[in-house]
Amino acid sequence: MSFASLMFTFFFLPVVIVLYFLAKEKYRNYILLAASLLFYAYGEPKFVFVMIASIGINYGMALWIALKKNNEQELSAGILLAVDIIVNIGILFIFKYLDFALSVSNSFFHTQFHMLEIALPIGISFFTFQALSYVVDVYRGTVEVQKNPLFLALYISFFPQLIAGPIVRYSSIEKQLTCRTCTLDGFAEGARRFLLGFCKKVILANNLSVVAGEVFVMDFSATNPLVLWVGSLCFSLQIFYDFSGYSDMAIGLGRIFGFQFEENFNYPYMSKSVTEFWRRWHISLGQWFRDYVYIPLGGSGKNVTVSRHLFNMFVVWCLTGIWHGANYTFVAWGLGYFLLLVIEKYLVRPEKRKNRIVRAFWRVITLLCVNFGWVIFNSAGIRSGIKYCLAMLGLYGVPASVDPAIIRYAREYGIYILAGIVFATPVMKLLREKTANGQYADFAGIAVPVLYGVMFLWAVSFIILGAHNPFIYFNF
Repeated sequence: MSFASLMFTFFFLPVVIVLYFLAKEKYRNYILLAASLLFYAYGEPKFVFVMIASIGINYGMALWIALKKNNEQELSAGILLAVDIIVNIGILFIFKYLDFALSVSNSFFHTQFHMLEIALPIGISFFTFQALSYVVDVYRGTVEVQKNPLFLALYISFFPQLIAGPIVRYSSIEKQLTCRTCTLDGFAEGARRFLLGFCKKVILANNLSVVAGEVFVMDFSATNPLVLWVGSLCFSLQIFYDFSGYSDMAIGLGRIFGFQFEENFNYPYMSKSVTEFWRRWHISLGQWFRDYVYIPLGGSGKNVTVSRHLFNMFVVWCLTGIWHGANYTFVAWGLGYFLLLVIEKYLVRPEKRKNRIVRAFWRVITLLCVNFGWVIFNSAGIRSGIKYCLAMLGLYGVPASVDPAIIRYAREYGIYILAGIVFATPVMKLLREKTANGQYADFAGIAVPVLYGVMFLWAVSFIILGAHNPFIYFNF
């Protein structure tokens, strides 16, 4: 069930909210758990058992590990943790990567394995990573083991962040599971955040996806480079508003029910470097790989050699690419960032970017690299992605011109492209801060809710009319 659907917005969510606030406090977690399982089963009835199995395995293993730790049996606890990691990654591998691994074997080793065509449970990467982080943190002693299996089940399956994140750490909501406060202000803020994400997804991401969808299936070698640049720009904006819009909705929904999730995006296209981009983009994923892969490998501490640091970075970015999907394009995309970060950390260090002109130049280079990266990310294959990039640079001899396609896109989708660019900057945030306590505060207090209401109705009209409504991260 998509958040950007009439079923969720006008039936499922209102019913859950009513039941939640009518119930006594001690029953509220169970209502959210039942709602979360129903939410997942609505679209994936058979795969809800995969998630329940994951919950059961990690609940039992965490208890066992905690018992061994309490008895100072460190070796046994370490072995149990290794088993848990293998089981979790094994489940993820079977559903998400087995067919890809078989195809790689057939291509490189001339085996003749048949593809199993196993369906991918929605959100399996997200709930697997959450479960893993919980068990690892129990082993490390940074969180207390959860003895109530239903509370752990709620943490892993909570419907706001179940299918597309953010990846919520157990440590960040450990206390909120048993003690949280729901206030009218919190509810209002959560509703505002949900509406913001809903409009970003439906109005911006969905309309931008139409342009990207048309351009990415063209014959690149015979297409006007300007059209290809428009297509790549639209996809760059689409994936941002698609994912950040979903994160806004998830954070807003959590707030409605008294949970406070951490931010997942922080204006990534305002970044001055590739390093900064990945501190602003999909923050929860970057922090997960940092804390559970990069640092355990040795990170980049004083005693880490250059070769070891490069190896650690290579592993993290290889895994980051693979996490997004079983395709060579995702691996190439991840390794592309590895190369960019190597250049940035060893060749064009921060101390070399102190000059204003150099900083401005590097900001442009960063945005161009991110844009070309999204082209590879969204292409059917690596060859196709490279061909698209070369065609953008005009290397197939097609002249760049304002042709009928450019005029049509400007006329029909120009407003969405322009709005996408503007709202990718903190201009609205600054405007809101300026008017919050100034002479226009009273006017803003009335105008802003009205504006949200109008935008929401506009977004709903798109859904009612059956407009294109994809969601990229359902595939991950």
